[in-house]
Amino acid sequence: MRPEVQTFVAEGPLPDWDGSEEEIDRRWRQLEKISPPVTAEEAAALAACFGPDDCYGVAWTLLHLIETGPRPVPAVSQPGPDARDNDWQHVLWARWGKGDQSA
Repeated sequence: MRPEVQTFVAEGPLPDWDGSEEEIDRRWRQLEKISPPVTAEEAAALAACFGPDDCYGVAWTLLHLIETGPRPVPAVSQPGPDARDNDWQHVLWARWGKGDQSA
């Protein structure tokens, strides 16, 4: 795994809308350093970095970066009832979890 991906993944999930401007900017800069395409290993590691919301658009950039990797995209499980407040679990399920790997 490339060092820039390791750095991003080491930070964990993206902050939510309540994250500080500095934190969101830092994560954005980290993400910009990752050049596509990503490997299957990198895509799987990056898929664990979604937070509860779109993090001012940073999560969409993360999603599109992951989708530059080889098919199939990382598998995700169907969100359970406790995921009602996490829109990203539902977005990922709709794009990757139903077996449609053409996204």
